[in-house]
Amino acid sequence: MLTLLAFVLALGILIAVHEYGHYRVAVACGVKVLRFSVGFGKPLLRWQSPTSGTEFVLAAFPLGGYVRMLDEREAPVPAEQRHLAFNTQSLRARAAIVAAGPLANLLLAIFLYAGVNWTGIDEPVARLASPVPGSVAQQAGLQGGDWVRNAAIGTEELRPVRSFEDLRWLLTQAALDTTSIRLEVQSAEGARLRSVLLPLEQLDVREADAQLLRKVGIVSPWTRPVIGGVSPDGAAWRAGLREGDLILQVGAVEVVDGQQLRDLIRNSVRAGQPIAQTWRLQRAGQVLMLEVRPDLVTEPAGAVARIGAYVGAPPELITVEYGLGESLWHGATRTWDVSLLSLRMMGRMVIGEASLKNLSGPLTIADYAGRSASMGLTQYLLFLALISVSLGVLNLLPLPVLDGGHLMYYLWEGVTGKGVSDAWMERLQRGGVALLLLMMSIALFNDITRLLG
Repeated sequence: MLTLLAFVLALGILIAVHEYGHYRVAVACGVKVLRFSVGFGKPLLRWQSPTSGTEFVLAAFPLGGYVRMLDEREAPVPAEQRHLAFNTQSLRARAAIVAAGPLANLLLAIFLYAGVNWTGIDEPVARLASPVPGSVAQQAGLQGGDWVRNAAIGTEELRPVRSFEDLRWLLTQAALDTTSIRLEVQSAEGARLRSVLLPLEQLDVREADAQLLRKVGIVSPWTRPVIGGVSPDGAAWRAGLREGDLILQVGAVEVVDGQQLRDLIRNSVRAGQPIAQTWRLQRAGQVLMLEVRPDLVTEPAGAVARIGAYVGAPPELITVEYGLGESLWHGATRTWDVSLLSLRMMGRMVIGEASLKNLSGPLTIADYAGRSASMGLTQYLLFLALISVSLGVLNLLPLPVLDGGHLMYYLWEGVTGKGVSDAWMERLQRGGVALLLLMMSIALFNDITRLLG
């Protein structure tokens, strides 16, 4: 139920903001708006403004909305109202009205990001868990416990890294742009800074999925290697492990963080069978030695070992907050960065350098809406900001059925001095609808594959 409510609320907000952009600029340009609708189909709620005559509607089918303006191309317009019709406006006014919807979504994202940054958000500190064995991060010399202080993508200047989420975003950008990233790290507080270069251009990155950062080798923030809740019927309980145990060594391997401990447990399999190892741990100031034999669990990726306990303490958190002006600037730059990254990914999908599996549809969006809502208001607002950017960028694409397609028509009119003919308009609309339906079909297929897989 939470997923459905979060999804419907998100759609309602994003669609209302988008259509309000069209509506507000249309009114400012002197165009008469007949209907402002959030949703399609049968009206559930409606209200008519006594001053402007605009009908405001909340309809049953939430996947979209529209602003219907007075227009001679759709119905006869009385001569005395002709100056209020959309089609009689200047080219500049028509372009502004069409562009206002996507720009309203981008503006919403800026304010959402700015609001979160101004009020503050608790995020894990930028201290690294042990890199994935054999990964780019491990080969570059990064170690568990390293603090990341500064980072620079490609030839950019170093910038401070405030949190692990900040680092995760920079790594994602660099990986998807197939460029290197330079990190300045410390092995401990007060230690000398050392520079580490991650050549991410050597990665074969076709999908922006959960495995992206695992390919880089930086998966999670550093956590103490302690045992949390223990299942009474699991391997940990049978071996004598208890909540609060600090693990110092597994077999011959010194343990430095929770991520490394999880990997050691997961990989405790040989010839299809779990292997028993001696664990050295600290409990109430005493060092103990226990033999632990994990249970074997079959996953889609193969057989892995599990001990039936929560492994690793919660990461250390830091409150990241900005001043009002800095928050607005950060919101604008994050919106710009996400927009550019979205456009690059779309371009790479078109030329075959990125997988079409990156396309997501309503089922995935609904799933993430529910997850973010369950994590609190801040995460839900960040989710709204991300989807608002995606909606704004998508609508600016030069597809005939989208706002960007209409802007292309106006560009043609501005260059040639005449509008696109009705015959060409019909052909382009048909092609645009076909392409959009194809994209929606691929996105829905990806949604179902993710949910089932």
